[in-house]
Amino acid sequence: MLERELTTVLSKEAAKPFIEHLGMQTIGDLLWHLPRRHYRRGDLTDFADIEVGEFVTLAARITNVASHTSYPRGKALQRTIVTISDGRRSLDLVFFNLKRFQLAKLVKGESGMFSGTVNRFNSKLQLQHPEWELFDDLDDSQQNAWVSGLVPVYPATKKVSSLSIRKAVRTVLERVDLAEVTDAVPQHVRESHGLMRFGEALGAYHVAESDERLEEAKRALKWHEALQLQASLVVMREFTRRLASTARPAGALLAEFDSRLPFDLTPDQHQIGDQIAADLDRQHPMHRLVQGEVGSGKTMVALRAMLQVAETGGQSIMLAPTEVLASQHFRSIVDSLGPELAARLHPVLITGQQPAAERKRSALAAASGQSLIAVGTHALISKKTTFADVGLVVIDEQHRFGVGQREALRSKGVEPHTLLLTATPIPRTVAMTVFGDLDVSELRTMPAGRTPIGTHVVSERQRPGLMARAWQRVGEEIAAGRQAFVVCPAIEPGEAERGADLLVDPLPGVGQQGMADVATTLERLRRVDALRGVRMAALTGAMSADEKDGVMRAYAAGELDLLVATTVIEVGVNVPNATVMVVLDADRFGLSQLHQLRGRVGRGEHPGLCLLVTSAAPGSTAGDRVAALAETTDGFAIAEFDLAQRHEGDVLGRRQSGVVSSLKVLRVGEDADIIREARIAAGELIEDDPLLERTPTLRQAVAALSAEARVALQSA
Repeated sequence: MLERELTTVLSKEAAKPFIEHLGMQTIGDLLWHLPRRHYRRGDLTDFADIEVGEFVTLAARITNVASHTSYPRGKALQRTIVTISDGRRSLDLVFFNLKRFQLAKLVKGESGMFSGTVNRFNSKLQLQHPEWELFDDLDDSQQNAWVSGLVPVYPATKKVSSLSIRKAVRTVLERVDLAEVTDAVPQHVRESHGLMRFGEALGAYHVAESDERLEEAKRALKWHEALQLQASLVVMREFTRRLASTARPAGALLAEFDSRLPFDLTPDQHQIGDQIAADLDRQHPMHRLVQGEVGSGKTMVALRAMLQVAETGGQSIMLAPTEVLASQHFRSIVDSLGPELAARLHPVLITGQQPAAERKRSALAAASGQSLIAVGTHALISKKTTFADVGLVVIDEQHRFGVGQREALRSKGVEPHTLLLTATPIPRTVAMTVFGDLDVSELRTMPAGRTPIGTHVVSERQRPGLMARAWQRVGEEIAAGRQAFVVCPAIEPGEAERGADLLVDPLPGVGQQGMADVATTLERLRRVDALRGVRMAALTGAMSADEKDGVMRAYAAGELDLLVATTVIEVGVNVPNATVMVVLDADRFGLSQLHQLRGRVGRGEHPGLCLLVTSAAPGSTAGDRVAALAETTDGFAIAEFDLAQRHEGDVLGRRQSGVVSSLKVLRVGEDADIIREARIAAGELIEDDPLLERTPTLRQAVAALSAEARVALQSA
């Protein structure tokens, strides 16, 4: 039924704007264009109680209609003033370019109801473009419903108004029987959770007689979406568990490495290491996500997994999102292995910016199987880069890569084990919703020796003089032999760093001119008295790989005291001597990105300090966001706060926002209970019926939701 063409219930003329401007082709397209909110017109307003700014509903008689046409900028503009009265007082309704049939109805002597927000023009109260219905067009029950019913407000465009959508939906609901709509939620699941049928809920969400009825409909539609999504994830999870992979049991290499570690692993590293070791020892591919705090030791967890794979001659490839991070990982892995193990495993670095001869040597070592560990960027995905026996794929900062990129990397081996890493903690409901096809592990305990990071808000709005003290504080740290970062959202005036999680939209025609940029900031800092003699340099994503690597090497070696950088330092940069960071325009960044940036300092024996500079007003959304970061260093708590403030797609990144972008009513941050219940129901359904053959509507919905799930359903 929902697949029927829209023109089967609306005339071609009526359907045309929906097809052309909203891309709607079917009844389902229109009915799934759900209201973004509902309001109640409320009790009729007495003319004596009208106040500017209030939404009112008036029952009145039309006492006068006057139209006047002018030609501003050469285009005809018809202004119609309809005067209405309750017999004692009057009010003007103002319309522009009314359609001819509408003007024909609004005639002196007609009575009706008129709703809108009161404004004042030339000292007179008026309603501009109010909604209206004439009593001659409504029977008694319709008049009552018009006043007391919940009115849906739809996402609209300049060409298609909310009112026209509402009328089209009403027409469709009158002409189709939603009881005929098949339901993806099986009957026994609906009954056990007290849910409306899908068709009934869809209709009630558009036309609800009460708040209670609307909430019932909303809950049923949320369940409808949650079950489809969770069933899709469970299907994919079960599919991967049926695939054949090479078991990689732990052996002498891992034991030797552990015996040489100069420190103890944290309890979480031990626990997750055991989980990964068990995964790798099975004959089906591991699919595990490890999320952990900044500096919690995810790279060490990954390296131990690589050593286990190397025991059987298998290769591990590690994909990083940037050249800087790939180089950092490579150096960290070589240093951690030590000379003897590094010589035996022969780690190589493969990036697109390497000199041709160096990249060729690394690629040959990988292709021949001589190298058992390859670290790199997108160059690893290149068709020219081949491997002898890929046993493990490690993807760092996985949210920065699309599904296609990850699959291209996995195709380098025959169903290799996959380990995803993220230093951006993910709220539990998000992990359950987006990564439900993966096993998820959390690294929460920090390695010994990590010092706390003090975080303070520097409000330029409240105390402009604080900036001088901030730079003085940076100078004190540098004078004590330590190093500093200054982070800006832009590279040069008007040029934001690519990939930065910036939240404030630029003003029309202004671009990103208002943001602090690296080029200007560097020049200004060179003139700050507290920083005279400080060795400073810039680091941005626009620099070449060699330039970035050279600057980072100099900084790590202590040849530079201060880096003015963009978010290119967000992940992977490990300079234990860096103790202070100043983030300019901190309110421009997402919370998780700020938390990542903060994690670049305090990684050594000295305490870290992070100063968040903002001009946002205290108590504003941006001000609260920055204040929240100053209150805690718990990345998981920060992630929950970020999700509560922002839409899921904003928080989740590329893969995740793609998954949730089609959700209409389900909210990952708000509907944890429904998501958990749907997860349990989906698991039970698929355990009993792996291919969902007994629930064809759910099977069809799951296949439509995900290409990966469709393959899984068709392959068994």
